[in-house]
Amino acid sequence: MAQRQPAGTGRGGRLIRRCRRERVAVMRARRLVAAASLVVGLVALSGCRTEPGVAAYVGDQNITENTVDSLLDELRESSASTETPELGGPGPQLPSRSEVVGTLVLGEVCDQASADQGYQPRERVEPVQVAGQLGLPPESEYVRQLAALYTCLSGLPMGDSVAPTEQELAEVIAAGRTAGVIPADTPDDVVAGQLDGPQLREGLASRRVLAEAAGEYDVTVNPRYRPLEFPVLSFSPGVAAVSVLLGEPGSDAVTDVSSPEPLPPTGADQVA
Repeated sequence: MAQRQPAGTGRGGRLIRRCRRERVAVMRARRLVAAASLVVGLVALSGCRTEPGVAAYVGDQNITENTVDSLLDELRESSASTETPELGGPGPQLPSRSEVVGTLVLGEVCDQASADQGYQPRERVEPVQVAGQLGLPPESEYVRQLAALYTCLSGLPMGDSVAPTEQELAEVIAAGRTAGVIPADTPDDVVAGQLDGPQLREGLASRRVLAEAAGEYDVTVNPRYRPLEFPVLSFSPGVAAVSVLLGEPGSDAVTDVSSPEPLPPTGADQVA
């Protein structure tokens, strides 16, 4: 009589053990896939900062659409209550949503940088000064925010002036021609020689410092406002010569319905 083999031995036993090992391997692989999927999901969630109702983030602080609405609503109400149609002429130009967002974003960046580095403003800009340039009520929150921003910016160290590259000069000249402030028949080399001076170089230095600060404090802008820019040097009120980009460079998403317009600069920030 043939001797019986213990269970799990022989050809059949080897097949059973192999099947068990394969099932265990499959189960482990499935657990690994599930764990990997979870990690990918967590990374995606942690890197996503586009919550509904948020216009922009600066570090762990957010600027809500409700805040933007509130500032604009106040300005509209003030403008409506002070209209004098009998005098004729256009009323004050209200800021676009992009202008408001840019002011709030850069204000938060400047506040955080000043607090971390101990910067103190070198001059105080009063709301009445800003209101005089914009034609807006000095008591409005938007004007107060702008005045506080300019005051804060006066304390940031801008470092040495920066010589413009050929590309930067070309961009400034193109902006001036588009705005109609540089004659079309004036050669680029002539315009470049006139523009390349202390004002432009200081403006480029300011842009570099502000761009580094915006990057350091992790600015993220709602796609509808991209690209969000803030003017640091202007040819004239409303015509930017040098601007700093805040947040991401652009998006294919729906953009702000109102055309972004640069904030009017102070007299010292205009290209002569």
